[in-house]
Amino acid sequence: MSCWKVFCNVDLSLKKDALKELEKVADVTYFPAKQGTLLDNIANFDAYFASGFVVMNKEVFDNAKNLKVIASPGTGTDHINVNEAKKRGVDVLHLANELELLQGFTATAELAWALLLSCVRKLPAAFDCAKHGNWARERFKGYQLYGKTLGIIGLGRLGTMMSRYGNGFGMNVLGCDHEEKAISDVTQVDLAELLQRSDVITIHIHLTEKNRGYMSAELIDQMKPGVVIINTSRGAIIDEKALLKNLKSGRVGGAGLDVIHGEWDENIYDHPLIKYARTHDNLVITPHIAGATIESIVGARIFMAKKLADYISEKYYSN
Repeated sequence: MSCWKVFCNVDLSLKKDALKELEKVADVTYFPAKQGTLLDNIANFDAYFASGFVVMNKEVFDNAKNLKVIASPGTGTDHINVNEAKKRGVDVLHLANELELLQGFTATAELAWALLLSCVRKLPAAFDCAKHGNWARERFKGYQLYGKTLGIIGLGRLGTMMSRYGNGFGMNVLGCDHEEKAISDVTQVDLAELLQRSDVITIHIHLTEKNRGYMSAELIDQMKPGVVIINTSRGAIIDEKALLKNLKSGRVGGAGLDVIHGEWDENIYDHPLIKYARTHDNLVITPHIAGATIESIVGARIFMAKKLADYISEKYYSN
């Protein structure tokens, strides 16, 4: 039998011992993370080490005749057509359930808090003025967080971290989750109460088919006027048309987004939210960098490389 072939869209050079572990059981070929490259070259590979910057859609699956497993070093799978994988008997490995590993990754919560501060203090616009010599101090009156109410949707790992940050800034912290959670200094309420009372709402739930478009126009209408919305989860969780409409009207005072729907599209420059952010101060967008710290990137890639190596060893060498 020939050696397994791994199509790798992820740079493993940051931790060469992880790459060596994978190369012990497979022939690993690195390709730049481009949609066309994946589509044109996946045909002869047994495994795909996935990047979130390209989409494993039906068209790619149609070309991936030998594919047996996809390994993605992240918690989200919206870049993978999981239903198509199931139909074709392709296993999908990801990090969403690796709780012990994820407890050490604080990067996403930290970035969410940075987005919150950027919104309430208008930091990107203030910096833009300052670096051009415009000392427009009076223009950038913001809001302090002390005494304000922070509403957290999803009290899992990241939501719990956010609650601690909120407490540290002297905020009143509300939380909403599908199950009861015992978290100190967090008042758990239903969604309607959280929407009505919160000055800031931060979203920390996984994207599923059931909650696609979860933050709908109807829910936004229930929020306090001037609310700030933070999303580091997935873009498709928010009805972006409704968000944009309410940003334009001022009913939503600001939004900090690390994710947008369709962020892998080649014409992302023309995405409605990005176009709006170019000329308005109440929307801050970062390019899906929440988990992009050395610690979390290296840790996730090491873990997934070893997990994929173990998978190949079990499936291939045990037979």
